[in-house]
Amino acid sequence: MGRTLIIAEAGVNHNGDLSMAKELVWTAKDCGADIVKFQTANIDSLVSKSAQMAEYQQKNTGQKKSQKEMLRNILLKFEDFNELANCCIKTGIQFLSTPFDIESVHFLNKFQNIWKIPSGEITNYPYLVEIGRTKKKVILSTGMSELSEIYDAVNTLKNNGTKDITLLHCTTEYPAPIEEVNLNVMETLKQEFGCSIGYSDHTQGIEIALAAVAMGAEIIEKHFTLDKNLPGPDHKASLEPDELKDMIKCIRNIELARGTNIKKPTVSELKNKNIARKSIVAAKTIKYGEPFTEENLTTKRPGTGISPMKWNEILGKKAARCFEEDELIEL
Repeated sequence: MGRTLIIAEAGVNHNGDLSMAKELVWTAKDCGADIVKFQTANIDSLVSKSAQMAEYQQKNTGQKKSQKEMLRNILLKFEDFNELANCCIKTGIQFLSTPFDIESVHFLNKFQNIWKIPSGEITNYPYLVEIGRTKKKVILSTGMSELSEIYDAVNTLKNNGTKDITLLHCTTEYPAPIEEVNLNVMETLKQEFGCSIGYSDHTQGIEIALAAVAMGAEIIEKHFTLDKNLPGPDHKASLEPDELKDMIKCIRNIELARGTNIKKPTVSELKNKNIARKSIVAAKTIKYGEPFTEENLTTKRPGTGISPMKWNEILGKKAARCFEEDELIEL
C-alpha cells in the first residue's frame, strides 16, 4: 500500500467567514494534510423551506429552526471560492470542495480535478449524472447506504463517464457512535466493487481513523476546526489543530509500520540475531571420543554456533576434541 491521502474536512467550520476559511487552509497545511475540503451549495437548490435541522445540528447549535435558516449564515458565497482556491495554491495544499447541487458542480468544475460526493447525494441521480459527465476521479462516501444503493450510484457514475472511483465507508452521525462504526465494511466494499477504499470518520478522537488506516484505508477524511467551542453544527464533532496534527503523524507512522509482505529479518534485527538465539553447547565437560547425549549437551546463548534445530543430528556423534562446560559444540 502507498501513502494514505488525508483530507482535512473544513466543511462549514468557517461559519461563513472567508478569513476563517483561509485560516483553516493554513492550519490544514501546517498539520500535514494533503487536501483541505470545503462545501459549496446554492442554498435554494440544496434545501426546501420545510427541511428541518438534523438532531445533531439542533444539539450542537442549541437552536431549532429550518436547515435553510441555519445554512444561510454558514455557507460561503460562490465568489469566495475563487479566492479560497488561490489561497490553497499559494499555501501549497490541494483545494477541494464538495458540491451539494448541480449548479455547484458546474461552478467547481474549473477548480478541481476530483470530486468528493457526500453520503447524502448517493441517491441523487441527476447530480450523479452531472458528476459522471465530467469524467473526473470520484471519491464517494457511502453513509446511510445499502449495497444496492452503492451499486446504483457507482453504475450511474460509470455509465456517464467516470472511470476512477474510491469508496469511503462512513457512519453518518455527528459524532458517530463507536459501536456503529463497523470498519469491517471497508473490506466488503473492496471485495464487492474491486476499487480503492477509505474511511470518512465522524467519531470523536483519532483512534478509529488510525484503525482504518491499519486495516487498509487509502483515504482518510476527518472534520477539523479552529476551536470546538465555536458556534455551528459541526465544530463539536471535529478535531482541533493539535489533534489533527497528532492524527496525521500517527497515520504516517502506521504507513511505515505496515512495511512489505516479505517476512525476513530486518536490518536492525540482524545485529540482535546471534545475541537472542541459542547454540548447542556442552552441559558439562565432554571428553575426546565421548558421544554427544541429552545429558552432556544443552542450548544457551549466543547463537554463533550450531543451531539447536540440528539437535537430533548431533546426538550420537562423537566429540572430536574435549569440550568444557558452556563451550560451543563443533563437529
